[in-house]
Amino acid sequence: MTGAGSGIGAAVARGLAAAGATVLAVDRDAESVEAVATEIGSSSAVVDLSDPDAAAQVGEDTDIVVNNAGMQHVAPVHQFPPETFARILTVMVQSPFRIIRAALPGMYTRGWGRIINISSAHGLRASPFKSAYVTAKHGLEGLSKTVALEAATHGVTSNCVCPGYVRTPLVEQQVAEQAVQHRVPREQVIEDVLLARTPVKRLVEPDEVAALAVWLCGPGTSSITGSSFPMDGGWGAH
Repeated sequence: MTGAGSGIGAAVARGLAAAGATVLAVDRDAESVEAVATEIGSSSAVVDLSDPDAAAQVGEDTDIVVNNAGMQHVAPVHQFPPETFARILTVMVQSPFRIIRAALPGMYTRGWGRIINISSAHGLRASPFKSAYVTAKHGLEGLSKTVALEAATHGVTSNCVCPGYVRTPLVEQQVAEQAVQHRVPREQVIEDVLLARTPVKRLVEPDEVAALAVWLCGPGTSSITGSSFPMDGGWGAH
């Protein structure tokens, strides 16, 4: 469970632990991930996913992989720092690939596995000023579908959960950055920018994302694979 120190990752870790899973909580922030691990009675690993070799090690001998860790930077394409673009793709595409690659042999041997990729509404569409994030989420969607096709005969499923704006520290950061980009007060960003085209006028809660992720790991889901599940308050219905 990557990005388990806060937000969606912490919520999914709690949900899986409550369902009886033995969770390995992974995050680059030692204090936060150890706190979550202590809370749910699991083990933890401090890993910086900008190092794909380190990421690969946490995928070994796992039955369930939840790729959730992410980062964001908001800037026009012509001003986007190339090194930041590369880092975001490493954390959000290369490292998930390495984790899945390490996990699949064991899943194939056991004849069962669940891969949950926490994508985004931005894995299905785009917004300005988020070129690296949108590119990474589209890449994660493609990876997830490819794995679904390859793993189908081995009892392994691979799906994406695609939330809209979730009440997380990452979104709080985006709110501040969008306020600068759009030159509006911070308090207007959620209503007038983030949720401008979303019929359900509230942020998605991390526990809602966790509930869907846990369900995808449960019974009766062996034929659900290669899918992307929007949880965007109706944004995609436009």
